[in-house]
Amino acid sequence: MTYEMWILVFAAIWGLIQIFIAAVAPAFQPGYFQWNASPRDEAFDLGPVAGRMRRAYQNFLETFPFFIVIVMALAYTQQSDDVSRVGAIVYFIARLLYFPAYAVGVKARSLLYIVSLAGMTACAVTLFRGLI
Repeated sequence: MTYEMWILVFAAIWGLIQIFIAAVAPAFQPGYFQWNASPRDEAFDLGPVAGRMRRAYQNFLETFPFFIVIVMALAYTQQSDDVSRVGAIVYFIARLLYFPAYAVGVKARSLLYIVSLAGMTACAVTLFRGLI
């Protein structure tokens, strides 16, 4: 298994951890369990931190499918080099840091999003360089 595929596995595990954290965080809000057991016809106010955690996870879901495709294509075409390996780890670290940065309200978190995109771009460069 390529290095990038291992990073993909770790990123998937990080996604599962984010689901768990985002699901548990609202439990500390008064009335959440009653709302959760109801038909949920009306929205529940998650509070600022739990709401940010849910949005951070949703943001992860915006980039993760593209990362999956690029890494799978790298593995399928047997394209892997230092650029793609560094790109994969940059993506992963940026996504790791994005979640807590969003949860505590760091305004510069968008830079982490951009860094994660740069990591994916590095992987894509390796893929297309090998196809040209």
